[in-house]
Amino acid sequence: MKQNSFPTALTIAGTDPSGGAGIMADLKSFQARQVYGMAVVTSVVAQNTMGVRCIQNVDLPMLEEQLASVFEDIPPVALKTGMIPNVEMMRIIRKYVDGSVPYVMDPVMVATSGDHLIDQKARDQFKAELMPVATLVTPNLSEAEYLVGFKIESETELEKAAQQILKEMGPKAVIMKGGHFGETAKDYLYIKGESCITYESPRYDTPHTHGTGCTFSAVITAELSKGKALPEAVGIGKDFISKAIKENPGLGKGHGPVNHMVTL
Repeated sequence: MKQNSFPTALTIAGTDPSGGAGIMADLKSFQARQVYGMAVVTSVVAQNTMGVRCIQNVDLPMLEEQLASVFEDIPPVALKTGMIPNVEMMRIIRKYVDGSVPYVMDPVMVATSGDHLIDQKARDQFKAELMPVATLVTPNLSEAEYLVGFKIESETELEKAAQQILKEMGPKAVIMKGGHFGETAKDYLYIKGESCITYESPRYDTPHTHGTGCTFSAVITAELSKGKALPEAVGIGKDFISKAIKENPGLGKGHGPVNHMVTL
């Protein structure tokens, strides 16, 4: 990044009209971290805190034109992907994600409500198409289990899964969210060739977790666009999402959104 250049970040993902997840959450998170946010829509999703009602994927030429519009004019300093519903979209996106800038991959497969968001072929294609060029992959527990093909029920299995993702799928780093194990929410950052870094925060017993994965990965992307090193960017993301969950606005009838307006 050029010195004194304004940090820019791009999200490539689906929508959420209720504002808690997807590109809406990403843009709010970029703004909260004082980064200029841009967005390319893969899918228009009718969803809220209670679940997903309908998904309509954009046409492939429209996806390509959105990406071309951004990259020819305001190339992002860092970018992230969220919901990419099919293989054809992944192949188009791969042309623009070439490893020249930090790339955070949130392998969105299942919504907080439990609704599946992408098809079977797309889940498998994640491993071959996009993970090898990712700076960081941020799977939740169920996504990590799908990627490695076994249940993760302990911290030992968590580490085994992380090492398998790094060795077999090729990203530079993976963060494993281990908040389910123990009384605190621990996340583990594994970077190729380096020792594991652990991040710990209080674990809050709340249903208001809609969009946590989107928000967490978006804040990390924002910090990378400022030139922060990955461990520091992840630490800021961890602090942000912890506070956003703690100070959630209490909206919705289901899994409510986190608070994207928190400051650190």
